[in-house]
Amino acid sequence: MRYSRDMIGYGEHAPDPKWPGNARIAVQIVINYEEGGENSIEHGDAASEAFLSEIIGCQPWPGQRHWNMESIYDYGARAGFWRLHRLLKDVPVTVYGVATALERAPEQVAAMQDAGWEIATHGLKWIDYKDIPREVEAEHIARAVELHTRVTGERPRGFYQGRTSMNTVALGCEEGGFEYLADTIADDLPYWHVHNGKPQLMVPYTMDANDMRFSSGQGFGTGVEFFDYLRDSFDVLYAEGEAGAPKMMSIGLHCRLAGRPGRAMAIRRFLDHARSHEGVWFATRLDIARHWARTHPFQPRERPSQMERAAFVEKFGGIYEHSPWIAERVWEGEMGAIHDTPAGLAARMAQVFRSASDEERLRVLLAHPDLAGKLAAAKRLTADSTAEQASAGLDSLTDAERAEFDRLNTAYMEKHGFPFIIAVRDHDKPGIMAAMRRRIDNDTPTERAEAERQVSRIGALRLQQILGSN
Repeated sequence: MRYSRDMIGYGEHAPDPKWPGNARIAVQIVINYEEGGENSIEHGDAASEAFLSEIIGCQPWPGQRHWNMESIYDYGARAGFWRLHRLLKDVPVTVYGVATALERAPEQVAAMQDAGWEIATHGLKWIDYKDIPREVEAEHIARAVELHTRVTGERPRGFYQGRTSMNTVALGCEEGGFEYLADTIADDLPYWHVHNGKPQLMVPYTMDANDMRFSSGQGFGTGVEFFDYLRDSFDVLYAEGEAGAPKMMSIGLHCRLAGRPGRAMAIRRFLDHARSHEGVWFATRLDIARHWARTHPFQPRERPSQMERAAFVEKFGGIYEHSPWIAERVWEGEMGAIHDTPAGLAARMAQVFRSASDEERLRVLLAHPDLAGKLAAAKRLTADSTAEQASAGLDSLTDAERAEFDRLNTAYMEKHGFPFIIAVRDHDKPGIMAAMRRRIDNDTPTERAEAERQVSRIGALRLQQILGSN
């Protein structure tokens, strides 16, 4: 089976984004404009809205309008938007605009454009797409782009559905005109997603530094709590940037939530805090996407988890000496992005090796050649073994050294029943000789366990040679 989720991303060492001006952090503020696009009988929906409001625990009213819910959303358009606009009109902002909401907000759209804000599409309607058929969601995305273009005068370059289905990202990729998608919370940096062989830039969003938590039971109770969370998030990311690993910070706002007076102060305080630091880049999501595409363009690479069986076994069948069955079993099991790295694939191959029968593991040990032995002298080692032994100088022994290796190899084999195995790339010639003299005295169960560990280590080093530059 092929596991679709990428559980490694950039791993321990994220790339340097090289933000403009060598900024230590990119701060990206989103205003979600959803008012007038939410579920409503008047909008042709089956029930009233029940999401992201002041009414905790609210349920949809099937077939009925909900006056309180509608008036909460109305507040966002009538008052909340303008309060946020006054606070942020001099800051690069991305608006996630629901197309039907934007159509009902000509004055707000004009204000967004006057402020120079980016307006990305937030879909056609602010509804939950989890049960919407794929073809219907695709139609909605197309209609959203068309309506957005008519309302704003230009097509959206970014897309955030928000209440997604498992088809949303694929459909966003297939639409073909978005410079970035934002329906991901998977990272602190943009990254490339590949769909049907084509790359699509993803600019992650946030659910934590987000005023939506004012509308949930485990969320923020006061503006002070919201500010504290934003400040602490900023401080951690800023410190990482100072240490040489800059990130981006996303902040999510909603007109009907953060636009309330008791919460808007948190935004003002956060702006003051961020502006008191040097090296802060306030940017729209499109700014970030275009910078990333220029600085870190997509680089195609071979992914073991996506290889056909024959090609995979041909490439990795020799990682464990003369034991292609390990690569075969790896390919037949679960594989995903985590196995596209040297460490990830080495871990899976070691797991398959450890899961094999005692007889199978012993055959792997017996497949290894003696160090500096007769096969080496006859130039009959595999290419990997030849390179490994040469790396430790075992291809240029004195007569005395060769005699000592022969003696130790023979004594070790007679005692333990398998050849001495060591990851020679971890050692030099004197270190290998010392290990042979030390380990020959081990009891066989102890030495068998050590030999198997060394086999896995050899596999890891070979994979690093093959995949390390990917």
